[in-house]
Amino acid sequence: METTGQPGRRRAAVLGSPIAHSLSPALHRAAYAALGLDGWRYDRFEVDEAGLPAFVEGLDPALWAGLSLTMPLKRAIIPLLDGISDTAASVEAVNTVVLGADGGRRGDNTDIPGMIAALGERGVTSVPSAAVLGAGATASSALAALASICDGEVTAYVRGPARAAEMRRWGERLGVTVRTADWADAAKALAEPLVIATTPAGAADHLAGAVPDHPGALFDVLYDPWPTALAAAWSARSGALIGGLDLLVHQAVFQVERFTGRAPAPLAAMRAAGAAALAGRRPGP
Repeated sequence: METTGQPGRRRAAVLGSPIAHSLSPALHRAAYAALGLDGWRYDRFEVDEAGLPAFVEGLDPALWAGLSLTMPLKRAIIPLLDGISDTAASVEAVNTVVLGADGGRRGDNTDIPGMIAALGERGVTSVPSAAVLGAGATASSALAALASICDGEVTAYVRGPARAAEMRRWGERLGVTVRTADWADAAKALAEPLVIATTPAGAADHLAGAVPDHPGALFDVLYDPWPTALAAAWSARSGALIGGLDLLVHQAVFQVERFTGRAPAPLAAMRAAGAAALAGRRPGP
């Protein structure tokens, strides 16, 4: 790995394990090209929790501008930083590290504003209530986003009392009124004006047959495979649909702006690059 800086050259990368599937390089490289940042590079590195400290300590701040972090590193990175934003602190998760020329490391979370921006792009700026499918880190980010746009109660459909208690705790911390319900009743969630699905691939496929005739908005955070069975059924009934690529692009827009100091980031170019990269993974007809 190149470690020393040269004039006009900067580097950034996404870290995680596994990482080979990440679309972040396609998005960031498209942004740097559109911004005319010819000396910038963006790569991916397979890094787990055990290897994270050595990787971070080995970065030359004169060369490196920032890091994107995916699982399982979003919490493991926090002790290695000089500080984190209020947004990151609210969910105890960092997906963005800005590296200063002085060697400082500042953590942020662009997933939350990315969710809000993706929803806003589809006209979803305020809802009276909402539902979240699933629990965990993405679900807590969803609650943080809902704190800004949901005027009423959020119902979280989860498996087991431990996950239910976890979601209620996140709700208390984030200032969101959270009611929990059993996953067996998840079909009831689809009547809400906004549904955010944070479950793994295939977990919500069985709900496709329960989509109402006139659905509200669905934000399904998956992007591969796409569309999911639930997303396809939702779209067929003309419901507003936001997908994982929308989230990925919008959170990357915030990362590019923080890394480069250039705003606005080229959203259209980044979205096109992400869509092309996804299309390249899928078998033809």
